[in-house]
Amino acid sequence: MLKQRIFYVVAFLPSFFSICSNAQYQLSNAFPKLNFLQPLDLQQPDDGTNRLFVVTQQGKIYVFSNDSTTAKAKVFLDLSDKVKAGGELGLLGMVFHPDFKNNPYFYVDYTLDDTLRSRISRFTITSSNPDSADKNSETILLEVNQPFPNHKAGQLAFGPDGYLYVGFGDGGSGGDPFNNAQNNTVILGKMLRIDVNKSQNGKNYSIPTDNPFVGNTKGYREEIYAYGLRNPWRFSFDPVTKWLWVADVGQDLWEEIDIMTKGGNYGWRIMEGKHCYNPSSNCDTTGLIEPIWEYGHNEQGGRAITGGYVYRGKALPQLYGKYIFADFVAGKIWALSYDGKSQATNELIINSEKNISSFGIDRSNELFVCSFDGNIYRLVSLGPTSVAGEQPRTYGLYDNFPNPFNPQTTITADIMEKGNVKLLIYDLEGKVVDTLFNGIMEPGKYQFHWDASNFPSGVYIYELTAGNFKAAKKMVLVK
Repeated sequence: MLKQRIFYVVAFLPSFFSICSNAQYQLSNAFPKLNFLQPLDLQQPDDGTNRLFVVTQQGKIYVFSNDSTTAKAKVFLDLSDKVKAGGELGLLGMVFHPDFKNNPYFYVDYTLDDTLRSRISRFTITSSNPDSADKNSETILLEVNQPFPNHKAGQLAFGPDGYLYVGFGDGGSGGDPFNNAQNNTVILGKMLRIDVNKSQNGKNYSIPTDNPFVGNTKGYREEIYAYGLRNPWRFSFDPVTKWLWVADVGQDLWEEIDIMTKGGNYGWRIMEGKHCYNPSSNCDTTGLIEPIWEYGHNEQGGRAITGGYVYRGKALPQLYGKYIFADFVAGKIWALSYDGKSQATNELIINSEKNISSFGIDRSNELFVCSFDGNIYRLVSLGPTSVAGEQPRTYGLYDNFPNPFNPQTTITADIMEKGNVKLLIYDLEGKVVDTLFNGIMEPGKYQFHWDASNFPSGVYIYELTAGNFKAAKKMVLVK
């Protein structure tokens, strides 16, 4: 059976795009008929249904099909009667159990309306309706009292080890007045790691036996995986390297990105980024782990970093392996490259002028962007030769980019008239090894993305057939 791959029309209508200073990438409204009140998170279960779930700050979770024509989102769970929302409070995050097909559980992080505290809870779906959660199924995993109404963090994620990771801010105010982030007897200012598949000591979870403070005699919380955090606003695991990427919101001057390791101390409030913050500590940096990247408020104009994902999709091959993140205040989106040792480079890819609250990915690892204007956006590549609204005057097939490549490349073509279009990949023996497209296509400029992860190194031919037009070019895969 022929496999039709993802392709993008680059002659989009201008109204679908955000303002952008970089001609190579733009934000496209992924679901033009949907709008949400203050979306804070986007998640999808690994159950093959191609559904997306959007978390809103006021306490509602919506579910809808991952289809640009979707006209309505259903309320999956409504916790607005329990949630205290506003500022940095609210329903802050959710995640699905990694084996959701067999364990139909999901987990949420929210601040309560009765007293100032954070709660991590588990819910399940309604047995008769997978698009509806059973509100009465709530099982509380843990709660923590909050001293101030800011710095609650709220991200939840399952790691490659199957454990649930929970990010907590330092409890708020400014400058961490109680030094919570460096006090391991409390869970504020920490990254927690717990096992939600087992119960232990009267709790609805257990402690992984290799957590850094298991069995300690100092009263340290055994849930702690790492510490020294101010407000880890969004973190994610890279499925390839397994690294845990954390964006920690700064205080006055510096925003930072960390790759987190077990037992690590990430410095707050001794340090802000790579810089001394608390003079009373004598800036003793012994044992502290510096961020792999930081940016200053004066340098970039940002004020609050929003963490994202290492891009592992197919639609944007030039961004493959780069960490995509943003700033909520500045509206800028960057792509960070890191060699795993000491070298990091960062590039601005979009100046969206939007309040970007979170990122999300679908089952194909394609990126979504949550904005406080209520829209969910896709990151779209226009390509170096694309012109929005351009109508090709002839057919054309262009050199793929990059070339040589590993493992992905982009092929650009002009289609002059509506009709059947076929784009095939051949080996040097003339055998068809893959079909990128075979069907009816409207006129326009198109980009096709080939993922050659499962193909051996060598020279390949790509051939475009459209009407009476036929052209072929060579490309080189190097592994």
